[in-house]
Amino acid sequence: MKARSFRFFAPFAFALSFSFLSAAPARAAGPDPDPWFGKDKALHFSVSAAIAAGGYGVGSAIFDARGHALLLGAGLGVLAGAGKEALDATGYGDPSWKDFTWDLIGVAAGLAVAWTVDLLVRGTGDTHPLFTAPAPGEMKSLGPSGLRVVF
Repeated sequence: MKARSFRFFAPFAFALSFSFLSAAPARAAGPDPDPWFGKDKALHFSVSAAIAAGGYGVGSAIFDARGHALLLGAGLGVLAGAGKEALDATGYGDPSWKDFTWDLIGVAAGLAVAWTVDLLVRGTGDTHPLFTAPAPGEMKSLGPSGLRVVF
């Protein structure tokens, strides 16, 4: 009879003790010194987007293939964001993974906008493929200087 009553009251005893322990007042945490949606995050996003879109624009003037232009824009945007965070880590600021995350989101957004505008302006075709590079050995002249890029 005692074992049966213990099994009956054990859940109630556990619930009662848990409710008393969880009713203790919690300490309020201070404000986050580096919030996800702070003013500096908007700057990281917009500057990274502008650098990536500008890099894509330069790449689309140099390369026929959009894939190469995307790589150039992404590389410049990520390099700028990583460089800024590395500079912050050496004592010139406060390094933050949240800042770098917003840099990466900005790079993706800048490339998406630049790529979309490029598709609307130039379209797709044999001379401007969607992603792929031209066939190996094809060359493109970059002007009167005679500089050529081999893919």
